[in-house]
Amino acid sequence: MRNDLPKTIQIFLPTGDPQGIRVAEITTRIVRVFDVPRSLLASFLRMPESGQVGLYFLIGENEESGSPQVYIGQSGNLGQRLSQHNQGKDFWGRALVAVSLTNSLTNTHAGFLEWQSIRLAEQSGRYLVENGNAGTRPHTPAPLEADCHEIHETVAVLLATLGHPVFEPVAKPASRESGQTIYHCNGSGANGRGLYTEEGFVVLKGSSGRAEMVPSYASTAGARIRIRLIEQGVLKQEGDRLVFQKDMLFSSPSAAAHVLMGRTANGWVDWKNDKGEALDALRESLAEQAS
Repeated sequence: MRNDLPKTIQIFLPTGDPQGIRVAEITTRIVRVFDVPRSLLASFLRMPESGQVGLYFLIGENEESGSPQVYIGQSGNLGQRLSQHNQGKDFWGRALVAVSLTNSLTNTHAGFLEWQSIRLAEQSGRYLVENGNAGTRPHTPAPLEADCHEIHETVAVLLATLGHPVFEPVAKPASRESGQTIYHCNGSGANGRGLYTEEGFVVLKGSSGRAEMVPSYASTAGARIRIRLIEQGVLKQEGDRLVFQKDMLFSSPSAAAHVLMGRTANGWVDWKNDKGEALDALRESLAEQAS
């Protein structure tokens, strides 16, 4: 499934409550995803789909880092397995459950989808994956593996639509090659490269900044983010430098500049394109177009 093609996605609210259970599907596909708040797990267990073979994602927040966290699993009886996790795992607040509309998923499908999902979630780097290593690729007949690739693509789109982009890279490979503007941050010893995206500002892997922070910055929220990224291994100290080990999404250009420069900053001014034009010029251009 090409993600750049238009799609019609239907979201059904079984109780009419948008904060309750939601059911999403692409209207031309046979995969359905249930978004189940943990507090309403009992309601899902009463649904016939809870007895099916399927794939599930437990979504929550890591207590130590505050980063989003996911546990990925599969079961021949989803309700039974989720009930066990309700007793044994604390971190999660929502379960995203993928099933077949035709009840045609087999345990072979589910095993391959679990392996593939863990591997791709680790590669995207958006969520801490509680499973750890994806393990050995399970033997799957070629026709079933082809089914699984299509099912996974559908599940990925539905998860992102429901607010959980587990498999979406923070900087899509195409954006690096399609002429999208790369911005540079070189103040205070920084050597940063980044992209302004629809989700925020992405600092690209290999960008670096000085390890030392100015004293007045040490007690700020930005400093705490810096420390957390070091603890997570996103930033690695190399001599007097901190180097990004992967693409990292920030909520704003300023948040990205803070971490790179080790001081407060105005990212709209400090990030500049190859012509030396500040990112703020893009914001002003968009405002003019809107008006």
